[in-house]
Amino acid sequence: MIPQPGDVLDIDHAASVQFAGPSRLVFRVISMSRRPTYVGWAWLTGYALDDTGAAMERREIFVCLAGLRLNKPSSGGVR
Repeated sequence: MIPQPGDVLDIDHAASVQFAGPSRLVFRVISMSRRPTYVGWAWLTGYALDDTGAAMERREIFVCLAGLRLNKPSSGGVR
C-alpha cells in the first residue's frame, strides 16, 4: 500500500517490530518522505491518534509498506 495524506492506518508489528504489542499506533498520514530508503520501506509523517480519533502527537515513523493497513473505524471512532 502507498499511503496518501489523510489516510488513517493501523501501525503494528506487521509494519515494524518497534510497533508490536502496546506500542501499536493509529496514525493519520500527513506525508510520505521521498528520502531514499530500503526497497519497500518509507518514512511517514503524521499524527498518532487517541481512541476518539483526536491527534495526540506529531511523529515521523519508519515502516514496511507491505505491513500497512487502513484503519476501519467502528461507529464510535477509531479502533
